[in-house]
Amino acid sequence: MTDTTQEIAGAQLAPEWLPAAGDLNEMVPAMWAHDVERGPSGEVTISGIAVSELKAQFGTPLFVMSEDDFRARARTFKDAFDEAFKDICGGVDVYYAGKAFLSTEVARWVDSEGLRLDTCSGGELAVAQRAGLTGEKLGLHGNNKSAAEINRALDMKLGRIVVDSVHELARVADIAAARGEKANVMLRLTPGVHAHTHESIATAHEDQKFGLSMVSTVDGVSANGHVLSAAESAAKLAVDSESINFLGFHGHIGSQIFEAEGFEIAARKLLAFTHKIQEKYSITLPELDLGGGYGIAYTAVDTPRPAAEVAAAMAAVVRGTCAELGMAAPKISIEPGRAIVGSTTFTLYETGTLKTVQVEVDGGEDVTAPRRYVSVDGGMSDNARPVLYEADYSAVLASRSSHEAPALSRVVGKHCESGDIVVRDVYLPNDVAAGDLLAVPGTGAYCWALASNYNYVPRPPVVAVKNGAARLIVRGETEDDLLARDLGA
Repeated sequence: MTDTTQEIAGAQLAPEWLPAAGDLNEMVPAMWAHDVERGPSGEVTISGIAVSELKAQFGTPLFVMSEDDFRARARTFKDAFDEAFKDICGGVDVYYAGKAFLSTEVARWVDSEGLRLDTCSGGELAVAQRAGLTGEKLGLHGNNKSAAEINRALDMKLGRIVVDSVHELARVADIAAARGEKANVMLRLTPGVHAHTHESIATAHEDQKFGLSMVSTVDGVSANGHVLSAAESAAKLAVDSESINFLGFHGHIGSQIFEAEGFEIAARKLLAFTHKIQEKYSITLPELDLGGGYGIAYTAVDTPRPAAEVAAAMAAVVRGTCAELGMAAPKISIEPGRAIVGSTTFTLYETGTLKTVQVEVDGGEDVTAPRRYVSVDGGMSDNARPVLYEADYSAVLASRSSHEAPALSRVVGKHCESGDIVVRDVYLPNDVAAGDLLAVPGTGAYCWALASNYNYVPRPPVVAVKNGAARLIVRGETEDDLLARDLGA
């Protein structure tokens, strides 16, 4: 650190990745929707609407989403992948991963922009159904689908059910057979690629709950004197079952990934396995899903890859691998969720209490530095990711600009947990005070979706902004909502 950096309050406690404090009024474009900016008065606006207006109309905490930005990101993915794959398989099916954030309104945006929808529960299917989406545009994930969810998928004539295990495949086959129907099935494989991401969101290595192993024979079956891997066992069962329409394979290596190598290695492995199964069982598998997991910018040091760059790299791998194997390319599909919705949204909070504590500096004998705690009116009930994944976020003073000196700050919530941290390390102006509004960008994915009622705090509303107008797309909960299921009254 430079002497100048050390003069900033608390800078000695800053993590190595956090950039030195610069202009605290700057809005780093990669972290925000395209229509968010700091207006002439210094206040943050979205589509021309000041955050103070949003606070006055809807209260805080508040999820603020740009509809135009969501639609633009959805179109960008669809157009980029269609262009990159037009000579390979005529384009790509883009499934928006609804688990990131889903409401009936968002489901309709997805449909109108030409995307399909990936769900992973009966509840998410219910949202899609209410939004008017037809079954062929839907997929259903999940490692332990209930009989009710499988039946619902068959009732809705889903385009695909992604199966995670041999046991689940047998369950789907039995239910479909009892109905006298065929289930459209893809098999989720674990290609053994360890993505460079947090352990809890890396999903393609062997030691986790998702997918069929391409190497392990623990759940395999014997065939011709050999024990097949779990993946091939499931493939054989799917081929042999009269109630399964076997579409192909699915792979997903994790979430919030920036490096290209993992995606490329996984694609090669999945294509090679597809070729092997097609040759061995004399079948054609028409589809291959390469999953999602593309990273977004939560902080100024995050460097997400443009959709066109991701698409071109993946197309080159598919094109080259299929040529090497002498096979026709299957129809490719992908599943971006966070990469579409994450940066469309920020959470608006009101600042409450503030305090500063002295913290011992690592490696400094009897050296301390100040850490300022800035409490807001939300917390882990509207953003569980910091406590679940040690996720890093950013924040800006949103209700005004400030030219005061920076101070290393920790934005914390109002819950009765010491781990209730919204933004672990961020530089905010020294004059942040009670009543100021803070905006935390990049909260469109896995924030509202993971929200809870811990401490009986109502979940916040979600507002969509378009063309200078804001409207509720998910209303906030009330205390009456919280008590409605309590039968003790």
